[in-house]
Amino acid sequence: MDRVNITMPLHQKILAIANRVFIDEINGINTVAKNLNADFADTISLILNCKGKVVVIGIGKSGHIAKKMAATFASTGTPSFFVHPAEALHGDLGMIENHDVVIAISYSGESDEILAILPAILRKSVPIVAMTGNAKSSLAKFATHVLNIHIDKEACPLNLAPTTSTTVSLVLGDAIAVSLLELRGFKPEDFALSHPGGSLGRRLLTKVSDIMHSGDRLPRVSTDSSLKDAVVEISKKGLGLTAVIDNEEKLCGVITDGDLRRLLDHDIDIRTTKAVDIMNKTPKLLKSSDLATIAVELMEKHKITGFLVVDDKLKLVGAFNLHDLFKAKLI
Repeated sequence: MDRVNITMPLHQKILAIANRVFIDEINGINTVAKNLNADFADTISLILNCKGKVVVIGIGKSGHIAKKMAATFASTGTPSFFVHPAEALHGDLGMIENHDVVIAISYSGESDEILAILPAILRKSVPIVAMTGNAKSSLAKFATHVLNIHIDKEACPLNLAPTTSTTVSLVLGDAIAVSLLELRGFKPEDFALSHPGGSLGRRLLTKVSDIMHSGDRLPRVSTDSSLKDAVVEISKKGLGLTAVIDNEEKLCGVITDGDLRRLLDHDIDIRTTKAVDIMNKTPKLLKSSDLATIAVELMEKHKITGFLVVDDKLKLVGAFNLHDLFKAKLI
């Protein structure tokens, strides 16, 4: 192991240590990548055909990796959860069913807590995938599939603290998750369903119907309304626009506060001018079933700040503006 030069300035020593860690862990990843074999492909096929869930177990640092793996699987289309092996000895083993697949992580392959529950798992005819650095370990002997995570050394200068070994376990777990994701044809929309609270989930799941104003909150005037009526409606409803509709509530056009500002350049009597005289007859319209992100794209492209929402018969059903998109955290 190469140690840093003690005569180096402190900041250089720090950077040298950090770079050594990166190199050691990258080398470990490369080693595991070269050792991938048919067992990895068979593991992917096994999980693809699994009718139940993927149960990931590990203890200590491997337990933390197991939790992350289970979370990644679950969010990318592979139902999964973590089981702590010590808790499994006291009842949680009942969470594992005979149509599941178990992934057990132990670099040494000799973790007592994991080995203690393996016979019971096998009695349920549950296949076991071992992630271990020792292909001849007790864990490997229990397993139906062995994924070799052997490395030459840990990044820890004492070669004791799990560092490189946990990194390669994490990367191998990601390789499993991504392989399953691609083979299943997992789409952004599927990801969004597992992440409704995240920005991607909001963008892919929020529809116009979720943010639009309707009913009494909907700004509208009739075709025989005066421009003054339109101004009052825009001010009252606070969306910066009003729809102009006919007697059947079919949309005829829209008047925005921008239209009103532009009228100041003309000699128009607000009391006698009709709403239909100044309305935009070809506004950008949306359907309630459209994704709200479409509005964001149209706003950026056409420099507009509000929309009217219509049904298939062009009847007015809603309206919203830039502030509603902000509230929905879409921009």
